[in-house]
Amino acid sequence: MSADRVLDAVQAALAAEHAAVYGYGVAGARVGGAREAEAAAAHGAHRARRDALARSVRDLGGRPVAAAPGYALPFPVGDEAAAVRLAAFLEDRVAGVYSDLVRAAGGSLRREAAVALREAAVRGARWRGSGVAFPGLTERARNAVNGR
Repeated sequence: MSADRVLDAVQAALAAEHAAVYGYGVAGARVGGAREAEAAAAHGAHRARRDALARSVRDLGGRPVAAAPGYALPFPVGDEAAAVRLAAFLEDRVAGVYSDLVRAAGGSLRREAAVALREAAVRGARWRGSGVAFPGLTERARNAVNGR
């Protein structure tokens, strides 16, 4: 495991967390009732992961990738149902990058990535109403089939 590969994987996870924080800002504004607290908790969890990853990048000698001023959403999010789909999408995406980080890293960074992968998988299952067999790998397979 090369240091550059680990740093690249941490930067990718940080970029995904930036996007998740943005996406939960959108989703959180559209979910209602009991799901508002769930969206707020997920938003907070992603902010905390984002901040920890920025520290990890600096610890590895890198400069943390900055958040973009905005992110393109994968589909229009005009109602609660779309917001729930967006939250599940965000968790799948984050799980994918943490899957990559688990493969690239070792030691405590690998353990933290595995915990983050598990947390994203659990949140994704809650939003979706069902789990996936291999969290973090399902989206990779879909993207490969679709040429992304």
